This record gives sequence, structure tokens and C-alpha cells, in this order.
Amino acid sequence: MARPKAKELTQRELDIMHVFWQDGGELTAPDVRDRLADQGSDLAYTTVATLVRILVEQECLVQTNEQRPFSYKVARTFDEISGRMLGDVLQRVFQGSREQLLVRLFGQQKKLTASERAALEQILHEQKRNQSDV
Repeated sequence: MARPKAKELTQRELDIMHVFWQDGGELTAPDVRDRLADQGSDLAYTTVATLVRILVEQECLVQTNEQRPFSYKVARTFDEISGRMLGDVLQRVFQGSREQLLVRLFGQQKKLTASERAALEQILHEQKRNQSDV
């Protein structure tokens, strides 16, 4: 029986997508397996090939050739997938409340780094500018 189409990616599927996003080009399953092994994740070739096939079925990757070894490239960007996954967490965990998400995220004991603070200030500045343009 085939695995039901999942709404979100598993950790291993995300690991493979990160390899593709970092590379930015076309890769084969053996290429992906080698890169994962270099990162300390030693998966069997058949596991990687199965995960790549699942990612093609989920339209995250697209096959780019017809002969073996098959090559694949990204069909969905990091921004698309991370945005969808974050939206899902926002709905499921925080019942759509961005305020609760922000309170939980920034209410942690860990202080923001200078770069995190600068990124947050930039987002807030852009939001304020966009609201005044309306």
C-alpha cells in the first residue's frame, strides 16, 4: 500500500530538499546520498532514491532527464515550503494567532543576536512603510 500523500515534509525529506537548495542545480540520487554522507547522515542509496521519488510525487522536485541516472532539480523553493510549513504550525499550534506565535518565539530566555534584531527591525520597518502606503 502506498504512503498517503503527506501535507508536510518529513525530516528526511527536508534534509534532501536542503541538499538541493544548497546546490542550486541538478543532482542524482547518488549525488544526494554522497552529500548527506558528507554531512554525517549515512543513508542507504535505496532510502535516498525512495525519498527523492516521494519528493517528485509531492511536486517538490522535478525529474530533468529520461535516462539513468535520473537527475532532479528543485520545483519548490525554500521560501515556498518553509512558508507553507510555518503557516501550518501557525494554524495547528497557535490557532492562527501570530501574536501567540511571536510571544512564544521571542518569550524564550535566549536573547536575540544583533543580526536577528536587525532582521526583525527591517521587517517591522517594511510593515510600517507598507501600512502608510495604503
